[in-house]
Amino acid sequence: MIRLNQIKISVKKLNINKLRDCNYLKELKACEALNKKLKQILKTNDFEIKKLIRLSIDARDKDNLQYILSLDIESSFEKTILKNNRNNNNIMSTNDPEYKIPYFDLKDKTYMSPVIIGAGPAGYFAGLYLARMGFKPVIFERGKSVFERVKDVEAFWNGEDINPESNVSFGEGGAGTFSDGKLNTGVKDKYGRIRAVIDDFISFGAPLDIGFLSKPHIGTNELRNVMYNMRREIERLGGRVLFNSKFTGFSYINNESKDIPQGADKIRVEITSNIDNKISYTETNALILATGHSARDTFSYLSQTSINMEPKPFAIGVRIEHPAELINEAQYGISNKENELTTADYKLVYHSENGRNVYSFCMCPGGYVVNASSDTNQAVVNGMSNHKRDGRNSNSAIVCNVTPEDFFSEGFEKFGVLAGVKFQEKYEAAAYREGKGKIPVQLFKDYKSGRISESFGEIKPDIKGKYCFGNINNCLPVYVNNAIIEAIDSFNNKLSGFGCDDAVLSGVETRTSSPVKLPRDDSFMSNLTGIFPCGEGAGYAGGITSASVDGIKVAEATARYLYNLLEDKSDN
Repeated sequence: MIRLNQIKISVKKLNINKLRDCNYLKELKACEALNKKLKQILKTNDFEIKKLIRLSIDARDKDNLQYILSLDIESSFEKTILKNNRNNNNIMSTNDPEYKIPYFDLKDKTYMSPVIIGAGPAGYFAGLYLARMGFKPVIFERGKSVFERVKDVEAFWNGEDINPESNVSFGEGGAGTFSDGKLNTGVKDKYGRIRAVIDDFISFGAPLDIGFLSKPHIGTNELRNVMYNMRREIERLGGRVLFNSKFTGFSYINNESKDIPQGADKIRVEITSNIDNKISYTETNALILATGHSARDTFSYLSQTSINMEPKPFAIGVRIEHPAELINEAQYGISNKENELTTADYKLVYHSENGRNVYSFCMCPGGYVVNASSDTNQAVVNGMSNHKRDGRNSNSAIVCNVTPEDFFSEGFEKFGVLAGVKFQEKYEAAAYREGKGKIPVQLFKDYKSGRISESFGEIKPDIKGKYCFGNINNCLPVYVNNAIIEAIDSFNNKLSGFGCDDAVLSGVETRTSSPVKLPRDDSFMSNLTGIFPCGEGAGYAGGITSASVDGIKVAEATARYLYNLLEDKSDN
């Protein structure tokens, strides 16, 4: 098989929407412009397109928008083609790593099921791969199953009281289920785990185009079914998923100390039911903590044990909304209505005069701003898109980096590893007060002048949840506000109209990543025997794909650990 990279085709010659279904190869093979180009490159008619590997848009020349493709092809003259192009980095033999699930001989062996806390991407992929390796994991999730969770979230957005255990952060699928479902990641992986994650998502019902788009995304409407189907597969393989089941403690068998027991490897896990508050216990040799970035009560409990924890930098800021067509025209030079293009996105970075880094985060083309609060008396925003990204607005977080030094300077040093949590809580509470229990919104021109907006301009917000006008300057530190204003004005030079007076801001965005980290060693274990921190909540991921990959890595490490225990017992 030959891999061809950097194949450029005019967007007018290829209909991307026809590439999104199961017959995308038929569309590629029927594209005259593509076949003509391939014949010129390969200098033969003897080839067959086998797979579309990657597709992106080159919009640098607004008068000549092009798709850039990577393709795998087969030819009877493969050796000759490769030989004649041995100095061409865009023509090569395919060598993609294929992930292989480790094998463990568990026949006639008795073991305790590994326990996983959290049913987000990290927890589910850890559970899925442990189940595929022959272990039968038990996953405890504090929230509800995904479709019950959807009902609670929509009720909250419609004005009902928040359910602290079933919301945008808690429940099957984790926080990513109410997001854009972006799968692009900066993680480097030579073992094929990322490809395995993408293939798994497709097998569980995600759109086929996540397999080749350069910036793939599933969409919140599709993610719900994907997570449900993943759960069904875990259960089919012998695993269990228990909802409304909150992790509230652990101890080591025959040892009441919170320190590492001498010679003990059994962990007693305490689970409290959200339905009747009854406490139950389960025993295991391996406990995977995949709690997500918002499990503050869990972080608080863990900080009282001897597990290693440390405060971690993250970023805070606002959401900004523009009409999707404004971003399309700024990026493509044309309205999306004039061409069948993907809704345009952007990635922006700025280094402010006060030394802060400001950047766009979790950009949602054709999406919605959502109230992502997870408890009472807080106002938190996030972004969400459906797969088609056909909402009237596009939004993104514009966030500024904050560090433990910032947390400590505001008097939170006394909270130790929870200083970042307290920092988040302070500004989420301020936003709640500013919005009188709703999401505070403000036009950019008024944000700059520090006055409350009185009416919207040409841009109308598209927000899931109640909102009202407020002064977002009161909801963030002064240095964050100053850096964001400076950055948005600068971004206007890169994307025309980005810093327009009528751009709608909403606040606050504080859950960009976990405020804590649970250090682990090369075996993926914490300093406590048998406990494996995992995913975004533990500080080892920054999105759906990286969390999923981390889940696989932790599953492999957990399986090795459990298998070695079995081997040690058999030797004795």
